[in-house]
Amino acid sequence: MSCSRFLLIVLGVLLTGVVGTRPAGAHDFWVQPGEYQVMPGLATSVTLFVGHGPDRQRSAIAARRITRFEAVGPRGIRMDFHSSLQLGGRRGDGTVVFREPGTYVLVVQTDARAYSLLPAIRFNDYLRVEGLTPALLFRERTHRTGAEGSETYSRQAKTIIQVGDEPDPAPAVTQPLGLLLEIVPDVNPYAERCPKRLPVHVLYRGRPLSDALVKLTDLEHDATPIEMHLTDEKGRAVFGAREHGAWLLNVIWTEVAPESSDGDFETTFSSLTFGHTRSPMNSVITGPQHADAVWCLRRPASKRLTRNSPGPVQGLRTGL
Repeated sequence: MSCSRFLLIVLGVLLTGVVGTRPAGAHDFWVQPGEYQVMPGLATSVTLFVGHGPDRQRSAIAARRITRFEAVGPRGIRMDFHSSLQLGGRRGDGTVVFREPGTYVLVVQTDARAYSLLPAIRFNDYLRVEGLTPALLFRERTHRTGAEGSETYSRQAKTIIQVGDEPDPAPAVTQPLGLLLEIVPDVNPYAERCPKRLPVHVLYRGRPLSDALVKLTDLEHDATPIEMHLTDEKGRAVFGAREHGAWLLNVIWTEVAPESSDGDFETTFSSLTFGHTRSPMNSVITGPQHADAVWCLRRPASKRLTRNSPGPVQGLRTGL
């Protein structure tokens, strides 16, 4: 099946109204800093979110399930911020401070103990909309398309924070950081003042992942993704540039679970956030913004996808 035909099928499923825009919306998970550009030595809050549009909410994940909360910065320096986690705090779920200028990637990684159970039609549509074709084919081959579907899942999230006015020419941004499923930009989005495109590649277990559906969402208007692409045989996808704002890239992949697992599938959710305006959420930063450090984005004439956002999918989810 061609990439364009697949994307048309995905869009058709979304427009039917049978399922929500994000069939497993409560799974989608990202890191939202108070600001994407800060000055050295000034603290910024970090908030963990799940869901989109009317279903967006603070993550209720337990601290024991977060296995990594770390920043990687200039010259590969690593900073462990686990002790700064304050999940459910009034101003966010944690605070980070970077004392050296440069471009940093903040990483949040969870265990795989979360569990989801959905009715058959919801689970099948979720697999279609998220591009999880191997799982669909497995359910067809094993005659389980009429059965409810379950999965255990983990989350791998990154956000890019610019500290000071000088982005790194070869930062951690463009390097894999050892996540199970990872979106890696091919360029530092803060290094070029007015880029025309943002190329990325997706890795799964350290290898390029083809035929994965990557979505770009405007976090200020996040009910629907604004652009989406299937990765090619080298795991690559290229997105158009935007003029300003806060942006989320996300991708999902799954494998058939071993018989010892609680779920039918083992799924990984991965995200990357970046931007240059004040966060669309309610996190707070102390200190000034520096417009000279922003990423100059151009908005295309029209959105790649436009559709309504129906209500949430009903099902059992634990470990948000």
